Amino acid sequence: MSAETRPRLIEGIGRKRMSFREWRGHRPFWGGLLTLLAGLPIMYIPYANLTIGSLTVRMATTAGAGSLIIGVLLVVLGLTMWFQPASRVFAGVAAILLALVSLVVSNFGAFLVGFLLGLIGGALGVAWAPAEAAAGGETTEGPAARNVAGPVVATNPSPAGSGSGNGLDDLSGTSPTNGTNGRHRAG
Repeated sequence: MSAETRPRLIEGIGRKRMSFREWRGHRPFWGGLLTLLAGLPIMYIPYANLTIGSLTVRMATTAGAGSLIIGVLLVVLGLTMWFQPASRVFAGVAAILLALVSLVVSNFGAFLVGFLLGLIGGALGVAWAPAEAAAGGETTEGPAARNVAGPVVATNPSPAGSGSGNGLDDLSGTSPTNGTNGRHRAG
């Protein structure tokens, strides 16, 4: 095997970097990362010992078990955002609620660090939306790429009694062309 045919280290790293970039693009990566990082100080700070000389200060509270549960749940929700992107809205809302509960239970949300990370991570998880793939595999932007929400009203409905069945007819309740759409007029 010659030096020209062997894959170089930099090419292998480049391929791994590109595959990680593609993996990261299909999920709420930053929301999951911030939510995961929010759980760490919330779990750690209530059980930490601070030693100053011969004086040991413990931050443990009676709600230490609650802090541990909240921290573990935030870590699990961060991993859920990564590995189950379809449940990102649930995980984001749950992360926001747990971050709010950590204010009361876990030393002001681990001195506001875990609280802010959980709040921002949950919001990023809720706000993330997957990109829509076009026919060529690339994402498209503009009016053609938007989903239609709400009732669809035909701009050119079929006339009443045509029986074609391909447009809105008098039984649809939304036909603007005839008055016999199942609703009665008063007067």
